[in-house]
Amino acid sequence: MTTPQRQIAERLANVRSRTLTLLGALDEASLRTTPDPIMSPPLWDLGHIAAFEELWLTQRIAGRSSRYPELQSTYDAFETPRAERTSVEILGPAASRDYLEDVRAESLDLLRTADLTESGDPLIRHGVVFELVAEHEAQHAETILQTLQLRPAGGYVPPSRVSRHPDGGPGPSQITIPGGTFAMGAGNGEFAYDCERPRHARDVSPFRIARTPVSNGEHLAFMADGGYRRPELWSPAGATWLHQTGAEAPLYWERDGEGCWAVRSFNRIRAVEPGGVLCHVSWFEADAHARWAGGRLPTEVEWERAATVGAASDGCAYPWGAEMSAERANLGATSFETAPSGAYPAGASP
Repeated sequence: MTTPQRQIAERLANVRSRTLTLLGALDEASLRTTPDPIMSPPLWDLGHIAAFEELWLTQRIAGRSSRYPELQSTYDAFETPRAERTSVEILGPAASRDYLEDVRAESLDLLRTADLTESGDPLIRHGVVFELVAEHEAQHAETILQTLQLRPAGGYVPPSRVSRHPDGGPGPSQITIPGGTFAMGAGNGEFAYDCERPRHARDVSPFRIARTPVSNGEHLAFMADGGYRRPELWSPAGATWLHQTGAEAPLYWERDGEGCWAVRSFNRIRAVEPGGVLCHVSWFEADAHARWAGGRLPTEVEWERAATVGAASDGCAYPWGAEMSAERANLGATSFETAPSGAYPAGASP
């Protein structure tokens, strides 16, 4: 293989390893069930991942037939909505893994002869379709994690936890982002979904934004100040949501019996760490918190301007530059928890 081909193969292998590691400890009953009808049973995800790769590589590029033509509509996310995925016939665990392996073997055969240059097939050029397959599987690893977190305490035990993060920096400080015109969206020569294209000029007015994400400690202060009980902090839609849900804290937070709050991360329950990044709040809660803090939520345009001003506006993929780096962000779901707010300062945008 050429260097680009080897890089693509490694990317595909890393994503697949993560998928199988996440699900390795689940028995068949756990693979076939879901704790909430808005999520899929993990076993359906496995078959869907294989069918998606088969569709785009084995079928679309290589022109071969599907191994399971009778199951293509079952594994189609549009034709089989989530609420139906526990009641349809799908492959068992062993057959699903065989499906994944067989399709991947054909994908790698295709990769070895693929013309990734400018003269190649537009779908293959620069490895676009291979990155599509990898990104799709990574997305499903995220939804699988959501499904596993929704299980009751002890319903899923992570295979391992890497809990060491860089220490968080100083608390949030407001910084000013200059206004002007900037390039928003994905540029050429890199993978992106259609909703991220085309890269285009956008104007934005100057604004101020917190340098780091909201922390658990800040939200505890919001709660102590009656934030969930103060109507003036909630939009009409937010007030309706609050009435319907009865929420009084972020999802997975619970009283510890001593007047404090604990949070569950999969099988582990421990005291809420004030320095941790706030997680599992709805948009309505975030909106109310921002209003309580004297601000508002940023728009999509403002957020992209703040996150990309500098290096990324010159065409880099990440705020810090062109290469992915585990030292610069909390990546890969290896810790199964958030990092302290302000951690990974090397990952900050300029």
